[in-house]
Amino acid sequence: MTRGVSIALLCVSVLLVVTQECAGESVLSRNSSTSPPLPQRPSSVNVGALFTYDSFIGRAAKPAFKAAMNDVNADQTVLKGTKLNIVFQDSNCSGFIGTMGALQLMETQVVAALGPQSSGIAHMISYVANELHVPLLSFAATDPTLSSLQYPYFLRTTQNDHFQMHAVADFISYSGWRQVIAIYVDDEYGRNGISILSDALAKKRSKISYKAAITPGAESTSIESLLVSVNLKASRVYVVHVNPDSGLNVFTVAKSLGMMGNGYVWIATDWLPTSLDSMAPVGSETMDLLQGVVAFRHYTTETSMKRELKGRWKNGFNSYALYAYDSVWLLARALDVFFKEHNTITFSNDQNLTKTSDSSIQLSALSVFNEGEKLLEIILGMNHTGLTGRIQFDAERNRVNPAYEVLNIAGTGPRRVGYWSNHSGLSVVTPETLYSKPPNTSTANQRLYGIIWPGEVTKPPRGWVFPNNGKPLKIAVPNRVSYKDYVSKDKNPPGVRGYCVDVFEAALELLPYPVPRNYILYGDGKKNPSYNNLINEVVTENFDVAVGDITITTNRTRFVDFTQPFIESGLVVVAPVKAAKSSPWSFLKPFTIEMWAVTGAFFLLVGAIVWILEHRFNQEFRGPPKRQLITIFWFSFSTMFFSHSKYTLTSLFPERISGFTPFDLSGENTVSTLGRLVLIIWLFVVLIINSSYTASLTSILTVQQLTSRIEGIDSLIQSNEPIGVQDGTFARNYLVNELNISPHRIVPLRDEEHYLSALQLGPKAGGVAAIVDELPYVEVLLTNSNCKYRTVGQVFTRTGWGFAFQRDSPLAVDMSTAILQLSEEGELEKIHRKWLNYKHECSMQISNGENSELSLKSFWGLFLICGITCFVALTVFFWRVFWQYQRLLPDSGDEEERACEVSESSRSGRGLRAPSFKELIKVVDTKEAEIKEMLKEKSGKKLKSSQSGAGSSHSQRSDIP
Repeated sequence: MTRGVSIALLCVSVLLVVTQECAGESVLSRNSSTSPPLPQRPSSVNVGALFTYDSFIGRAAKPAFKAAMNDVNADQTVLKGTKLNIVFQDSNCSGFIGTMGALQLMETQVVAALGPQSSGIAHMISYVANELHVPLLSFAATDPTLSSLQYPYFLRTTQNDHFQMHAVADFISYSGWRQVIAIYVDDEYGRNGISILSDALAKKRSKISYKAAITPGAESTSIESLLVSVNLKASRVYVVHVNPDSGLNVFTVAKSLGMMGNGYVWIATDWLPTSLDSMAPVGSETMDLLQGVVAFRHYTTETSMKRELKGRWKNGFNSYALYAYDSVWLLARALDVFFKEHNTITFSNDQNLTKTSDSSIQLSALSVFNEGEKLLEIILGMNHTGLTGRIQFDAERNRVNPAYEVLNIAGTGPRRVGYWSNHSGLSVVTPETLYSKPPNTSTANQRLYGIIWPGEVTKPPRGWVFPNNGKPLKIAVPNRVSYKDYVSKDKNPPGVRGYCVDVFEAALELLPYPVPRNYILYGDGKKNPSYNNLINEVVTENFDVAVGDITITTNRTRFVDFTQPFIESGLVVVAPVKAAKSSPWSFLKPFTIEMWAVTGAFFLLVGAIVWILEHRFNQEFRGPPKRQLITIFWFSFSTMFFSHSKYTLTSLFPERISGFTPFDLSGENTVSTLGRLVLIIWLFVVLIINSSYTASLTSILTVQQLTSRIEGIDSLIQSNEPIGVQDGTFARNYLVNELNISPHRIVPLRDEEHYLSALQLGPKAGGVAAIVDELPYVEVLLTNSNCKYRTVGQVFTRTGWGFAFQRDSPLAVDMSTAILQLSEEGELEKIHRKWLNYKHECSMQISNGENSELSLKSFWGLFLICGITCFVALTVFFWRVFWQYQRLLPDSGDEEERACEVSESSRSGRGLRAPSFKELIKVVDTKEAEIKEMLKEKSGKKLKSSQSGAGSSHSQRSDIP
């Protein structure tokens, strides 16, 4: 019986299944020709919100979320019938509870999550979002390391602290500080933010000298202990990057320790404005704690919508409320686009989570949002304007156009002193005004209004001090065995003496603060120490500063900071010299070969031109060709010897000078106006040349001339002779590395005695051909050698001596200012005379014969003037000659007479040629008086011809009846 019933039920079941399959096939066949129906929007969609309710940010964010949800649901143009439902979850400021809260939110099948506010919790629940494909939109997690590569479903709707730390770094650089101390909360938010600040400061050649980490939720006693250790450091610039809820405890403790007074600088990130905005109105006691503090706050454009939203709050409103509000609207607009593209919301089980079903933790209840990647893609492509400004994401998923307000807390509250944006840096103009202009973050473009610093001072603090209980400076001083006037050991305190030490001490006296210091000798006292090794000791922080005759070189500036040079230096070549032998051709030395050639050419040129100009006027410039050629040469060269005598006036104006008879052979006088013009200019040129030649020749013959077979560094490089250098200085490395001189040629010398001995022996007897050393040492050497040696050539490096400090030491800047003040007041010169007052002054460099020669470039202007004058005179002369030639040509009245002459001459066998170039030369050679007579005669003939013509015409008219 039972078996039969079972068989019957099985048959019915099979029949029902077959019937349903056939019905399904018939339905499919009927609908195969029509498209499937479009998916309908859901009636509601769940969105999670995870944050700490009882916090400054949470108390502002929760009403902002609710206001945004109500506004979205009330707006019929968004979501169109789909209700947005926010599921809230309290993270209770705990990473573990926050993670559990995130899992609970995911059980409600949310399509996105808003939050968290904590960067630490964001790191943990981002893994949950990645696994379940749920976009995570954080309105308050600013940790820069929440990168899109590691957490693809994490998206920050507020500003990245990467930009805020660059704003702080720009402000520190703008104020001129090189070292700061970072006080931060020891979690992901604090550590990672300060790490970015360290990188940003390094680009500005500044650094974080000390990092003071505060345990989250630390008591006042722990903070006090930390600030006491901070106060022992040299830096007085503090950057505070802590949580808003407990950050004010830092300033309370700092106030009690006296660290809020004059000389201190406190810079707070956006946590402080968040706290003050949330506490509004702020009590007077709190404001007293914060006088002079500089803080950064997120910049949002002031709009009517922002004021309307702020009006809904009685208190606790801050910038994160705006970001929370915009986050809801961003998600709502993205969902609207999501539904318009006919997407549906579906969830599926995660195969990895179903494997944990045996556990008491029901992770299998979590579902994967299948369309999460599509929704995230839509969110990243959104571009609209919210209460916080333009909402758009760049390639790194950061909000575009990050900007901050720079606030200065003074009086009863904060006041804005400027803005910062990555578009223009620090500025007093609102960022949106500058977005239409090209980016400009140059140092010259940075500007802020005046700031009132702690202690109610307006002058920017120096930013560092030597604390009373701090360690004294460890100053390394080279223990020299030569040139001890510059620096050396001393039996009396402070244990060192010399020119360099006195300059350093004088500069320290000008500093507005005491500098405790200890001088430590560097070297064994048997030979000069290596200055490169001394610099390395400063680099490795074995010493704080090196004081002495330390040359500033390019390589050394890469590792240490030098002060302003307090003495000029440079490498020179010192070589033996001897008196130059007198030459029988010394009279040729005043001029170069080119000068002699051009001068001689102009003598001949001017003589020829004067002859051309005078030939028609002056009988003395006429005669046989041989005599005329002699006249040209004699007249030209005689002007050099008679240019300054009465002969000059006689040759120019003989008719006005009486009682003087020139020599028979030099009696040529100029008559023509053009000749006199050329001659007077030429005599001026000759006078200058003659005077210069006389002065130069006198100097050559009377001043002692010293010569050396080594002419300078170039000739020294080309030779193979040994070169002496001072032991321990940079000269050896420079010769080997820069000038490629073989190291075997370099001979290290210990002191001045070795210098003089090596020079006296010379290269053939085991000495050196020359010495290469720095200019200050050479000055002492030449004096002590009674000027037996001289420098040859020019100084081939230009540098100076300075004091070497550790990299980025603020004391180096103050010492440079003090050295400049010593120079301006003449104190450096007084110290120089005290230690380096030489008994024997001798010229540093030997005279160079080539340099004393007068070259053409000193006189080409005179020759140019003379040449132009000659050209103008010749042009006028030949124009006059050509004019006269044209007048002498026969006119139309003479053509008939000339024709008759031609016919007669043809009959007689003689011909008259037409006017030719030979006739023109003949006119040039004719005396001016004869030309004038010919022109006068021709004019008379023309006058008679015209009168006779008039008379014949009159008689013809009288014969007519």
